Amino acid sequence: MTIPNSGARTGKERILVVDDEQNARVALRTILTEEGYEVAEAADGEEALALIPGFAPAVVLADVRMPRMDGITLLKRAREQGSDAVFCMMTAFASVEAAVEAMRAGAENYLVKPLDVNAVLVILEKALEKLRLQRDTANLRERVRERYRFHNIVGDAPELQAVYEVVKRAAPTRATVLILGESGTGKELIAQALHEESPRADKPFIKVNCAALSETLLESELFGHEKGAFTGAVGRKEGRFELADGGTLFLDEIGDISPALQIKLLRVLQQKEFERVGGTQTIKVDVRLVAATNRDLAAEVKGGKFREDLYYRLNVVAVTLPPLRQRKGDIPALVSHFIDKYSKAYGKEIRGLAPGTLNALLSHDWPGNVRELENVVERAVVLCKATELTADDLPPTLRGPRPRERAPGALIPGATLYEIEREAILRTLEMVGGSTSRAAEILGISVRKIQYRLKEYAAGGERGREGMEDVDAPEKAGEV
Repeated sequence: MTIPNSGARTGKERILVVDDEQNARVALRTILTEEGYEVAEAADGEEALALIPGFAPAVVLADVRMPRMDGITLLKRAREQGSDAVFCMMTAFASVEAAVEAMRAGAENYLVKPLDVNAVLVILEKALEKLRLQRDTANLRERVRERYRFHNIVGDAPELQAVYEVVKRAAPTRATVLILGESGTGKELIAQALHEESPRADKPFIKVNCAALSETLLESELFGHEKGAFTGAVGRKEGRFELADGGTLFLDEIGDISPALQIKLLRVLQQKEFERVGGTQTIKVDVRLVAATNRDLAAEVKGGKFREDLYYRLNVVAVTLPPLRQRKGDIPALVSHFIDKYSKAYGKEIRGLAPGTLNALLSHDWPGNVRELENVVERAVVLCKATELTADDLPPTLRGPRPRERAPGALIPGATLYEIEREAILRTLEMVGGSTSRAAEILGISVRKIQYRLKEYAAGGERGREGMEDVDAPEKAGEV
């Protein structure tokens, strides 16, 4: 067994050469080292198996026939150990049967001795390229999973926490989920989180906006079509149900589909099978369906616009997302999140909000919900000339009356305790970039109290002495 000198890693791709012929090993090691690879040697499968965990090769070049443990057995045992190395098998006894066995065992390629050096280098490069693509895909998938985990969906209002709890319980199951809520509340984010927290996370997540397509196009998009099914169908096309097989299909704006498509969708949910448009072959699929709408489907059912049986099939687990006006306490955290996102996107250094800006954001009703807030913050980041967003960076409809400039301590003489508390909370939130937890820690109060006060400020309320009640204080049963 020969391994490279110990010490700092070189960053080179690692190759393990496994062959019972010493001259062949030395020759390959010399050639591959000159090509810039880091190379280790083993005389048989047992030596190689002991070496793989520590050396962690990217590619293993292994002879098929060796004493003690052959190359095919080495490949299988390495996979059992969890190695993701690419295996390329070598043999002096070329045969179709041996090649087929090696490929079935998971080998990437098959080389015949005596080896052609150029062929070895080409095969190595292809194997390494495939490995790089696999690693990039795995990294991308993990970034996507991280993006849509619950702790990355911004907001800790009680209304949203209730949604998280339902989703966490439903995610591991096969149950159909219906997500209700106004446009811009984040229904797609919840659908993606449902998928990422489910056993289907490594399978496809396919989404379709039902309102964006005509009835004919939507039918073809969902179920696919055969060649010649209609004008322009020049070939067979797989539908979204087929593409989502084993994974999750998200149908956004489900309330917009026609009665005819409602019938076909009901059949898929009941029997898990369908036919392509213009086809006769029945296709079976295993798809978890998540649907969303901004319509009142119960009212649509009563009005005869949506099938009652389909509604109950979709409404196994219902999740209603609250509009932003009902959870204004989340606005500081959302604003901080979007400032960070778009500051990086546009290469700017923006620390947070200038005094008075948060108050303007809290005073708006946000009919477009979180999507509208995100657009407003992006616009402000683009227009901002300083290191803090000011009211001048907001759209004119959000600016409102400018706050009076006050010298330090000028608020206290003649101010109510409610006014002083309000100023302390808003200024502290602006200082910490909208983080309610950090503001609560600095002020020595609870996050719940800050959330409560922000809702109150947004509603324009001011309550004098009673405004100073501790919303966290437990009720004292039995006291008169």
